[in-house]
Amino acid sequence: MKLINRLLLLLLLASMPHGRALAQSNGNASPAYFLHTVQKGQSLYSISSIYQVSQDDIIRLNPGCDAKIYAGQTLKIPQAQGQSLPQYHTIQAQETLYQLTVKYGVSAQRICQANPGLSAQNFKIGQVILIPVAEKEAPAPVQAAQPEGKTTAQPADGSNPSPCRDMHKVKRKETIYSISRQYGISKEELIAANPELKKGLKRGSFLCIPYPKEEESIQLVEQPRQQPQGQERGNRELIAASREKGQQLPTIKAAIILPFLPEGNDAATSSKMVEYYEGFLIAADSLKRQGVSIDLHVYDSGNNGSSLSPVLNREELKTMHIIFGPMHASHIQPLANFAREHGIHLVIPFSSKDDEVFHNPEVFQINTPQSYLYSEVYEHFTRKFPNANVVFLENKNDTKGKAQFIGGLKEELDARSIPYATANANSTSEALKPLLKPGRDNIFIPTSGSNAILINLLPQLTVLKRENAGESISLFGYPEWQTYTKDHLERFYELDTYFYSSFYTNNLFPAAVQFTNSYRNWYGKDMINSYPKFGMLGFDTGYFFLKALAQYGTGFESHLRDVQVRPIQTGFKFERVSNWGGFINRKVFFVHFTKDYELIKLDFE
Repeated sequence: MKLINRLLLLLLLASMPHGRALAQSNGNASPAYFLHTVQKGQSLYSISSIYQVSQDDIIRLNPGCDAKIYAGQTLKIPQAQGQSLPQYHTIQAQETLYQLTVKYGVSAQRICQANPGLSAQNFKIGQVILIPVAEKEAPAPVQAAQPEGKTTAQPADGSNPSPCRDMHKVKRKETIYSISRQYGISKEELIAANPELKKGLKRGSFLCIPYPKEEESIQLVEQPRQQPQGQERGNRELIAASREKGQQLPTIKAAIILPFLPEGNDAATSSKMVEYYEGFLIAADSLKRQGVSIDLHVYDSGNNGSSLSPVLNREELKTMHIIFGPMHASHIQPLANFAREHGIHLVIPFSSKDDEVFHNPEVFQINTPQSYLYSEVYEHFTRKFPNANVVFLENKNDTKGKAQFIGGLKEELDARSIPYATANANSTSEALKPLLKPGRDNIFIPTSGSNAILINLLPQLTVLKRENAGESISLFGYPEWQTYTKDHLERFYELDTYFYSSFYTNNLFPAAVQFTNSYRNWYGKDMINSYPKFGMLGFDTGYFFLKALAQYGTGFESHLRDVQVRPIQTGFKFERVSNWGGFINRKVFFVHFTKDYELIKLDFE
């Protein structure tokens, strides 16, 4: 009978759903899941990439999320199980950084190092942070008695997960000596706990206050200091102080790793990479004329099947402050791993589909992942056209459809009660006329970005606009349209056309004219007629990041919004994808061909 009962129990456990089975745990085990609040632009794919779990596992815990997710929605994310695996933690109400060190047995410094994006500003309810694997800690030092009303939680096993008993925000006119006296420790102890003090005391920075030595405990008991008030004290940024890398660089050491030498059928790709490098050199020269010292190293990465090992084995590469590249998808992971291991910023100028940015804090991805790009477009569209009447023009036989973009835009229009309708892209002007709404901005949007659709559509829309001159009628489209302007320029103007793009320049803009002339003078040739122009991309990325390093040192990521540059073609608006991940570029422009034959680049920032 006992054997039968045991078999029944085993069968019952085997039949339990995966999520329920995970939930069965002892008091010390990790919970089966943690909570993630969906941010603007995130998709099921990007969320699974951030946490490195499968989409199927997320769907299993959140039935229906494969059909639709939305900003502000809370999802259950499966938690990795096992003491040797890092954990994710969703911050709860009134939770402090110190409490997390106690809960997980991990020092505050290690939590901060695992979450470069963590700060006092984003340490808030619902924020998710990465908890690294716990390490064995040294025995706890003898502690001072706590003044009345002051308690410091410690783990039950007596270990000390944090060397800081408090955090102190530096105020005006304070000195290292006055702060050490306030907490009853020596100047030497304070400096030992905060090595950055060797470079001076900075107002507003946060200092780790170490535990006092045993002989000083009696004095602290006899003369307890006045404790600062406020719940927020536990969340102050040990973070910024513990990883402040920023210092002025006498010479910026930069590397470019791209496929320069043509192999097989890669001649066209090689030409674009050379042009990128040529534009980069013009940026470096411009900064050198401003007094910036740059030591530039350039390496050929070979074709897509080549190994990067010969390049990554170069000793001087480990000393770089920043690397630009690679081009080929197969090279991204090994180069990103190298950059992370050696604390080198990595700028990926081309690919938008690699996952490294989601879990590597050193990565800056210039080409925006589509879901993030689309969310910016939706926000700008509804801001620009709050009184719109949208007409989507479909051609179901076209292979260049924009189903993901159109689906997301319809959801945004529904959320904002903006009306829309659907018509055939081959409709005549007479068939489209009943879809117009007087008093509204009638925006026609093809569901494909192909030139073939435009060739058939534009004549009908032109007739519609001419026959209904009293109505507001515009055309809205896609980045690739800028390559069609020579075919449709007149009609783009007449139809009051807009398209979105993260790369754009008007060849008549003064900055574009000046750069084009400089490029021609330097190299005795014109840039390749491509989208984007690789020479301008090389200039923009080189100038932005080299200037950031010159102004703010290797810790420039905390000053990205302060870097003042005027790009020729590429906009920059960087956002960290998670506290432990890298940066994506969310900059999007609208390009407007006005009825008055003006070409305007709309910047919504």
